[in-house]
Amino acid sequence: MGRSRVVDYYSKFDEWGRLDREPLEFLINIHYIRQSLPASGLVLDNGAGPGKYAVELARLGYQVTLSDLTPASVELAEQKANEMGLMQQFDGFHVLDATCLNGIADETYDAALMLGPLYHLQHEEERAAAMRELYRVTKPGGLIFVALQSRMRMSINSLQSPQHWKPNDSMEAIRSFVEKGTFDHQDLGRFTGAYYFHVQDVVPFMEQHGFETVNLIGSSSLKAVLSNEQEQYWKERGEEQKLFEFMVKAAEDPSILGISSHLMYIGRKLLPS
Repeated sequence: MGRSRVVDYYSKFDEWGRLDREPLEFLINIHYIRQSLPASGLVLDNGAGPGKYAVELARLGYQVTLSDLTPASVELAEQKANEMGLMQQFDGFHVLDATCLNGIADETYDAALMLGPLYHLQHEEERAAAMRELYRVTKPGGLIFVALQSRMRMSINSLQSPQHWKPNDSMEAIRSFVEKGTFDHQDLGRFTGAYYFHVQDVVPFMEQHGFETVNLIGSSSLKAVLSNEQEQYWKERGEEQKLFEFMVKAAEDPSILGISSHLMYIGRKLLPS
């Protein structure tokens, strides 16, 4: 899949709005990011999209560098930072490919986010290149936060709504997807082609690229198995905050990882031996 399709998709898609409309993923991720980060430091948001995470980290006092493949997303991120009076917290807004972070110096960042690029890289060598770049720009002992998508969750989606996930509308196609992990939507204008991980492959993949595992969470937690009507019951009882707290904690439960559409790996760059 060419990068142009990714750029075209995100030039038109309202990713900031998606995270506002469906806030659980963002709230769970930012909870675990804040829990893991040092009190201050330099952060790279690599593949930042419109800058939702970068802006929040800037608001919390971190010094942030932002990069993304899509020029329109970078422009929107800069606009959001300016509107919120946070420009002094940003060291730059860059249009960069996650596989080649030209101009980003070695071992610069106390933490680096990559909450998107990896699942748009369908070829193994591209994913490896992105991880090498993440390793290169992170300080020894620094943290990384990497988003991935679950192959099992996508398989469940295909089984439940095959008409929405063509060509995964036959058992043969679904079996092929489970084997390979790559998906290219047959309907033009829908989600770009992507790569989905088996949950059990995430930690070995990250560790072979020089990181020590801190945590692996299901960013959407139990959301996939709760309907809006079921959530409404807890809201009407006045227990919406308790439900959220439960889902935040459940995001760490290994049994949740396969049903969560998005995963977030938290790792630490190993010190030189």
